[in-house]
Amino acid sequence: MQPFNEKKPSSLSPEILRALAKVSSERDLQGDSLAQAVVNLSRLFTTARATLPPRYLDDPAHASAYLAYFLPVNLSKVQALMDELPSPGWTETPDRPMAVLDLGCGQGTGSLALLDWLWHRSPERAGSVSVLAADTSPAPLQDSKRLWEAYCQEVGISSTGLRCVEGNLEHPLKGDLGKQIVRGGPYDLIIMANCLNELFPASVDPPAERAVVVAQLLPFLAPHGTIMIVEPALRQTARALHHVRNHLLKQGVCTVYSPCLHEGACPALDRPDDWCHEERPWQTPPTVASIDRDVGFIKDALKFSYLLLRTDGRTIARRSPQTFRVVSELRKLKGEKRAWLCNETGRPEVGRLDRKASPQNAALDSWHRGAIVQIERIVRKERDGKVSPVGRIESDVAVEIVRPV
Repeated sequence: MQPFNEKKPSSLSPEILRALAKVSSERDLQGDSLAQAVVNLSRLFTTARATLPPRYLDDPAHASAYLAYFLPVNLSKVQALMDELPSPGWTETPDRPMAVLDLGCGQGTGSLALLDWLWHRSPERAGSVSVLAADTSPAPLQDSKRLWEAYCQEVGISSTGLRCVEGNLEHPLKGDLGKQIVRGGPYDLIIMANCLNELFPASVDPPAERAVVVAQLLPFLAPHGTIMIVEPALRQTARALHHVRNHLLKQGVCTVYSPCLHEGACPALDRPDDWCHEERPWQTPPTVASIDRDVGFIKDALKFSYLLLRTDGRTIARRSPQTFRVVSELRKLKGEKRAWLCNETGRPEVGRLDRKASPQNAALDSWHRGAIVQIERIVRKERDGKVSPVGRIESDVAVEIVRPV
C-alpha cells in the first residue's frame, strides 16, 4: 500500500489512555462478551445501519463497546482536525475562556479530545475551557462526565468546565437545550462528531434537514469560530455529507475552510460510486489492538469524512486552478503513477509516466490522500479526435506539496 505520508502516526496521550482505563474498568462487560458487543455495534454502524437504534448508547453492551473501541478511534479523528485548524483562533479571545459546543456528544468524544489537545498545547486554556455537551439521553452524558472528571484528575485541573444537557438534536434551539446554547455562545468551536448522519433518518431529504440544523448553529460562532463535522467514511454517510455541504454553500451562509478548495458543487456527487473521505495513519492503543485480535478487525488508520465550516471566509490554503486536494491514494500502475484530485475545476484523474519523472515533478512521488498540491500545468492529449480522460504531468512541469495532512 502507498504510505499515507512521512508523518508519524497520531496516537492517544497517556492521560487519555489512563482516563479511559479508569472509566472502562467500572463496566461489567469484559473479555469475550465485550468483543462480541464490539462486533454487534460495528455491524449496526456499517452493514445494518438501517436498524441502528436512535438511542443505541442507552444499551449497556453498546455503551461498553463504544467506550472501549470506537471512542478512542473517533477521539483521534477530532484531534487530527484540531491540528488542521488555524492556530491563531485559540488565542484571539484571551480575555475569556474558550467556549465550545459539543452537539451530539455521545460519551464525550469531542469534549475529551479537545480537553486533551488543549492540555498538551496550552494548559492554561485547558483549565479554563467552557464546554456545553449535548445529547438525547442521560446515559452517554453520564459517561461524558466520568471521562471528563477522570482526565481532569489525571492532569490536576478543575473539572467544572463541562456542562451537560439533554435535548432534541434535530431541533437544537428549542427547549432547555436552546436556552443553554444561546447562553453559552458565541462559540470558538462547535463539534458534531458522528451525529449528523443519525439525524432525520426517516426524512424525505435527510441532508436538507441536516443542513438546516447546521445553518441554525452558524450564527452562534465567534467571528473566528469553526463548525467541525466528522462523519463515518462509508459511501452512504460521506455522500450525504457532500449534499449537506452543497445545501449550505448554495445558501451562502458559510464557506469551507477544509477539506474543499472551492465553494462549487461537490464533484464527487457527479458519479454515484464516488465519495470523498480521509485515511490517516494511527498508532493503535493496546486496548483497541487486543479487541482487534479477538474479533479479526484492523484499526490501524483513521478513516472519516469531514467539513470545517467558517463564516469569516478563511481557507486552509490559497485557492487557484493550479491548487488541488489529493482525494485518493497514489496508485502505482505499469509505467506510471496516478491519483484523483479535486478543486474548482472538478475531480480530474492526473498521472505521470515513469519516463517523465524529473526533479521538477518529483514531489508527485510523495502524494497521499488529503495532501494539498500545486501543479504548474496539466496536459490532456488527443488521440483519434478524443481528449484523454487522464491529465498528464510532463517532465518540465513543477509540482509542489503545499500542505501534507
